[in-house]
Amino acid sequence: MPAEKGSAFLLKIGNGATPPVFATVAGLRTTQLSVNGEAVAITTKESGGWRELLSGAGVRSVSVSGAGVFTGSAAEDRIRANALSGVIDDYRLSFESGQTMTGRFLVTRLDYAGDFNGERSYTLALESSGAVVSA
Repeated sequence: MPAEKGSAFLLKIGNGATPPVFATVAGLRTTQLSVNGEAVAITTKESGGWRELLSGAGVRSVSVSGAGVFTGSAAEDRIRANALSGVIDDYRLSFESGQTMTGRFLVTRLDYAGDFNGERSYTLALESSGAVVSA
């Protein structure tokens, strides 16, 4: 597998339509994705001292975080509105290879910061709600 550029790792937000049309969240300089799984242990006396896990069980989730410079884009405005209202919305992560991960996410954190002679920046965190589809 060839190396991929971090600049091609994009966070996109849906427009609320069905099916959603996705717009890139402008200004993001860093994006991070974590796929999380919770294991269900089924270890018994017959396990020979080794832990055994139940395949397909437990809770899976995807966490996304990002940081960037505020540009006032429509996508950033939609994220802020979602954060303030607690609305779950459609998001898509796209990669240089063309692969995508799409699902519904809740904005769990949105921070703004700025210095006197600098740009306004923000960080955000998203948590999945329901299945995340990789294509």
